[in-house]
Amino acid sequence: MITIKQLSYALAVDKTRHFKRAAELCSVSQSALSTAISELESQLKTQIFERNNKKVLVTPVGEMILDKARTINLGVNELYQLCQSQNAPLSYPMSLGVIPTIGPYLLPKVLPGVRKQYPDFPLTIIEEQSNVLVEKVRKGDLDTAILALPYAIEGLHAFTFWEEDFFVVTHRSDKLADHCEITGKQLQEAPLLLLKDGHCLKDHALSACKFRPVEMKYSLSGTSLNTLVQMVAGHMGTTLVPEMALNQLTDDNAEIKTIHLNEPGPHRKIAFITRLNYAGTANIEILMELFRQQLHKTRKTKSKHR
Repeated sequence: MITIKQLSYALAVDKTRHFKRAAELCSVSQSALSTAISELESQLKTQIFERNNKKVLVTPVGEMILDKARTINLGVNELYQLCQSQNAPLSYPMSLGVIPTIGPYLLPKVLPGVRKQYPDFPLTIIEEQSNVLVEKVRKGDLDTAILALPYAIEGLHAFTFWEEDFFVVTHRSDKLADHCEITGKQLQEAPLLLLKDGHCLKDHALSACKFRPVEMKYSLSGTSLNTLVQMVAGHMGTTLVPEMALNQLTDDNAEIKTIHLNEPGPHRKIAFITRLNYAGTANIEILMELFRQQLHKTRKTKSKHR
C-alpha cells in the first residue's frame, strides 16, 4: 500500500533533486529514503525518477504522479490544521512568507506583540519576492504569505489588514524639498530612483504617481529600499518609500526630507494570502488583528513626533 511517508519522500526528492539532501530534509537516512522511493515505484509499477551519480531527473509520468502527491500531501496537512484549529489559538505550526519591501519594516513592529501574547506559537518565516511566494502558497509549501496589493493572486484568498500611502524622499537641498505635498506630475521631471524590475513596489509606486516608466525624465535602480534612500542622501535623485518603512529608513538621516505623495490613496494594501480551503483562517484573523494594533500604535507615535 502506498503511504503518506513515501509520497513525502518523493516530494522531497523532487524539491531538492538530490537524494542525500532530500534525506536530510526528511530527517532520515539516505538508504531509508531510497528504499521508500524504490518501494513506491515498485507498487506503482513505473519509474518516477531517473538518477545517476550527478543528477536526478523526473520522468514524464513521474511529473503527473508528483502532482497528485502534492494534492494528497496538501489535503493531509489541511486535515491536521482543521483538527488543530479546534485547539488553542496559534498553537499549530505556521509557515509564513513575506516580501523584502515589507518584512524588514513590518516584522519588527508586530512580532514582539505576537510573542508576548503567544510565546509558544511555532512560526517559520521566509523572505522572497511576490511571484515565488504566490507559487509556494498555491503548492502548499507555505501556509500563508504577506504581499502588497494589487498583485495577481488568482485562485487564492486575500485578507487585507493595512493600507498606506507613499512618501517622497528627497535631498534637503533639492527644489522638491520646499514642498509640503508633492504630486506625481511634479516627480516626472525628477531623477527618480526605483527598485529593479521584479519588485512589486516599483509597480505600485509608478501606479500611485499615475505615470509609466517611459514618461519619466530618467531613473536609476537599486536592490533595496535602504540602498535607494542612501542614494538620495548622496544627492543622486529622489525616491518613494511606503509609510511602513519611513521611520526605519529616514529618521537618523539629516540629509533627506520626506514629503507625502499627494495622489489619491491608499497607494498600496497589505494582505495575507491563503489557499481557498486553508483550514487556519481563524489564526490568520488573530494575526491580522494583532498586526493592526501594533501598526496603529506606530502610526500614532510617528504622528506625535512630526
